[in-house]
Amino acid sequence: MPQTSSTPQTSTRPRRSTARAILHLAVPAFGALIAEPLFLLADSAIVGHLGVDQLAGVGLAATVLQTAVGLMVFLAYSTTPAVARLLGAGRRADALAVGRDGIWLAAVLGLVLAGLGAAGAKPLLAGMGATGAVHDFAVEYLVASLAGIPAMLVVLAATGVLRGLQDTRTPLAVAGAGFGVNIVLNWLLVYGLGLSVAGSAIGTVLAQWAMAAVYLVIVVRAARDHRVTLRPDWAGVRTVSKVGSWLMLRTLSLRAAILVTVIVATAQGPVNLAAHQLAMTVFSFLAFALDALAIAAQALIGKELGAGNVPAVRELTRTMVVWGIGFGVVTGIVVLAAARWVGWIFTTDAAVHGALAAALVVLALGQPIAGFVFVLDGVLIGAGDARYLALAGLANLVVYFPLLYWVHAADLGDTAAGLAWLWTAFSLGYLAARALTLGLRARTSAWIRIGAH
Repeated sequence: MPQTSSTPQTSTRPRRSTARAILHLAVPAFGALIAEPLFLLADSAIVGHLGVDQLAGVGLAATVLQTAVGLMVFLAYSTTPAVARLLGAGRRADALAVGRDGIWLAAVLGLVLAGLGAAGAKPLLAGMGATGAVHDFAVEYLVASLAGIPAMLVVLAATGVLRGLQDTRTPLAVAGAGFGVNIVLNWLLVYGLGLSVAGSAIGTVLAQWAMAAVYLVIVVRAARDHRVTLRPDWAGVRTVSKVGSWLMLRTLSLRAAILVTVIVATAQGPVNLAAHQLAMTVFSFLAFALDALAIAAQALIGKELGAGNVPAVRELTRTMVVWGIGFGVVTGIVVLAAARWVGWIFTTDAAVHGALAAALVVLALGQPIAGFVFVLDGVLIGAGDARYLALAGLANLVVYFPLLYWVHAADLGDTAAGLAWLWTAFSLGYLAARALTLGLRARTSAWIRIGAH
């Protein structure tokens, strides 16, 4: 039975050692994490020059795809702390066995999601408000992307295994190579072969499968070195599923917030939808960068709790919160300075430029809050406090949905003001609610439980 922080612990590490441990994991994780938004940035930049309808369609389809795959992020977020705890307890073979089961679960879920997507793509996108050319391009992109879902989920689970083993450099190398391949393939398929938005999707699918193959080779070799069978332990697979259920609910609340935000943007019009897609891509880029600290938190907090070192857990938490807020301030200043010019990277449409600039100003103001939120989210995930995160996520939606309804009811139309108010609700309303629930929890000791499980 897990013990609480009242159990005598080893002394905390010196501050310099704490900083080095964080940077050792966070810096490579930063590079690996931004690969995913870079995939989207590349897709948006390449597709954006095809036209506004194409960009809006890809934006809507990408939101559906990110929602489906994002719900499965528990494959990484449950595997990382579980592997890290076992590693901290000196049980490396058991840690690899947990990782193996997570990868098997990822493959099965990937096949299921791809099948569901093939059956429901057209009605789902129509139900989100897409019509005409926007709907056609959205369907084209989404259907072509479905073949990559199993690979995306395997990459998630395998990345979680390596993070738990305190290795974020290998994911950086794999993600960097995948990003390079993705850009080349997308450009050739979209413009060289004239495949339009489908070419962008196919290029990304091929890159994702290449990444998945590399991860499988790495994990299989490690398992064999420690005499861990490659056959799944279905009881272990069920355990991973059970542990991940609360994290999935937590993720569902996050994706619901983003999805409903897109629906409101869609109702405002194609210009705001296109600009919102670009603003959300920038937000995702910065969020993944901030999440580098969260990933370090998951791996380090899990390992120290497995080893029973509560003082180190407290020191790590304090340091990462300060770093997260500071990083949010810096990125906010950068976004604020670039708000008027970023749009030219993606499109020549002046209306999209104006709406995007308005959204980015609000996004910049909310970056310090985002830094605080992402770091504490990683700390509590690393500690296995998934139930609280799930319930808090539902409470945050209770705060956010009325704000979204007010923006929609105001009927501001396809204008920069409409998108600015939408981003005010998201960046300064929803994120502030998350900051409150996470901050209150972190002040307690209820989330600190030591041991291998």
